[in-house]
Amino acid sequence: MAIVRRLHEAGITSEHAYAAAFASIGLSLLSWTASMKAEQAGVERADRWGIFVGEWAPTFFALGLALAGYEQQPPAAEGSRSAWLDDPRDNAG
Repeated sequence: MAIVRRLHEAGITSEHAYAAAFASIGLSLLSWTASMKAEQAGVERADRWGIFVGEWAPTFFALGLALAGYEQQPPAAEGSRSAWLDDPRDNAG
């Protein structure tokens, strides 16, 4: 979860990730439409562009969920790790 912590420290919030997910959905439709009109390659090429950009949305939604979980955790004491970042297997008895 070091990536989530670094994103959070860089000022990126779950709302930013959710906004990026919705923007990528719109961009997917826009790229599909633009490819249909601008290229002579046909529907197959346009579909590939739309799917390529459309696959970003689940990634951004997942990052949003991870950031939301991180944001809900109480701040860890200096020098200690957040319980959210601990591996549950370490506590298994």
